[in-house]
Amino acid sequence: MRRSLDEQPVVIFGGFLSVPSVYWAMRDRLAEMTGQPVRIVDAWIHDWVRSTTRAGWANLLGKLERAVRQLVRQSPTGKVTLVGHSSGGVVGRLYLSDRPFLGHTYAGLECVDWLITLGSPHHNRHGGQMRRWVDQQYPGAYFPPQVQYVCVAGKMVRGKGDGSIAQRLAHMFYRRLSDVGDSWGDGLVPIASAILLDRVQ
Repeated sequence: MRRSLDEQPVVIFGGFLSVPSVYWAMRDRLAEMTGQPVRIVDAWIHDWVRSTTRAGWANLLGKLERAVRQLVRQSPTGKVTLVGHSSGGVVGRLYLSDRPFLGHTYAGLECVDWLITLGSPHHNRHGGQMRRWVDQQYPGAYFPPQVQYVCVAGKMVRGKGDGSIAQRLAHMFYRRLSDVGDSWGDGLVPIASAILLDRVQ
């Protein structure tokens, strides 16, 4: 059954090298809008620095699991909505899986029925080995109908190799993720990398 977003608590998982305070305003606004508890995952810069390894990802997954399990106990639906910003959205995709990861099964499907990602680099052609691995193992919107997916992508800067400084930087970032620098995105992540398509059943 598809639930409205204001029926259950929300967990916010921040992006690469972020700290929880970056999301305080989002937390307060979501709590005001939904009337539900909202929790930010307790992930810090040093946690993200370690995320180049599988052990670092396991550490992040453990922090996400603790935040989700705490709010599930308060949820009238028995589920929570997970909002993942940037790399937080990619880690969220792995959290849903019922396959063991480094000996632990997180099985976020038991607790999460909405995954909302904000500018997440889901498709990553170069660099970000773990992000590429997640996309290969769980391509697209992998868990419907148990999970409803919403992917938000920014259209702020078009990459241009001979453009302004912002356009040249965007061109470099977009090429790293998608091989196509001349495209639209939020300045870091091109639209094509931030969108998850429905998985072919």
